[in-house]
Amino acid sequence: MKAAQLSSYGGKDALVVNIDVDKPVINENQVLVEVYSASANPFDYKLREGYLKDYVPLQFPATLGGDIAGKVVEVGASVNKIVIGDEVYGQANAVGKGSFAEYAAVNADQLAKKPRSIDFNQAAALPLAAISAYQAIIETIKLTSGQKILIQGGAGGIGSFAIQFAKNVGAYIATTANKNDEANLKALRADLVIDYEKEDFTNLINEYDAVFDTVGGEVNQKSYQVLKEGGYLVSMVDQPNEDLVNKYKIKYTSLQTKVTTEKLDYLSNLINQNKINISIAKVFPLDEAPEALEYLKVSHPKGKVVIKIK
Repeated sequence: MKAAQLSSYGGKDALVVNIDVDKPVINENQVLVEVYSASANPFDYKLREGYLKDYVPLQFPATLGGDIAGKVVEVGASVNKIVIGDEVYGQANAVGKGSFAEYAAVNADQLAKKPRSIDFNQAAALPLAAISAYQAIIETIKLTSGQKILIQGGAGGIGSFAIQFAKNVGAYIATTANKNDEANLKALRADLVIDYEKEDFTNLINEYDAVFDTVGGEVNQKSYQVLKEGGYLVSMVDQPNEDLVNKYKIKYTSLQTKVTTEKLDYLSNLINQNKINISIAKVFPLDEAPEALEYLKVSHPKGKVVIKIK
């Protein structure tokens, strides 16, 4: 089969599309998915460049990719809720045996049936970004109607889903973004869009119930200041600064995303109710997977980058 693989850590040229890769062999708890679409995430180029090698070391050659959508062609002996022919989406979470390939072995508990109202490209754009937002807004912060939240990086893949989850529960939403993104974020029903290039959000808002940080660094460190006592800061990027946690008397969670069938089913229900919009910035064929990953890294696209495989 064809797959986009690394034989060593590096830049764009380290990812190569090979045409003679062995088809994956599944275990009893997995299914074999014929991949129709995958999507790229920052995790993929960080993995490519070796930034994560101390935490998730790769065995080369390694197939990249997590988000996946396709059709089931083989089912493990212990799998009973998925059958051959099902159209599914989810996360191929075995590092180095990913979704940038014509076939992928996927744990059955990280898949769900694809919503019929969306296509494979849209389905592949969802899992990691949308589930991350769901875990932050619904599961961790438990945001409720009337509360105020600041979403750092609202135009990104995770941030744009977080805005929609927050608005669906009736929260007031401020978000930081480039001025050029304001119209799109207003269309997602963000209440206040702060131009991070010209405005300091700490001068504009305070006493917020929550902050969801997808940016990190200095932005994360300043986010403590805008929370009320007992407020909640959830970050996709940084670990807590215990001195600041104690100073501002807040709660802090560094989020680790876990895609499950139950969470995907919840997401599917929202999609079927037209409560979630999916934004795709650009679609690349599998042969251009290296270009897709570099585009994601360099261009900071507004929406997901999808790799169409079939």
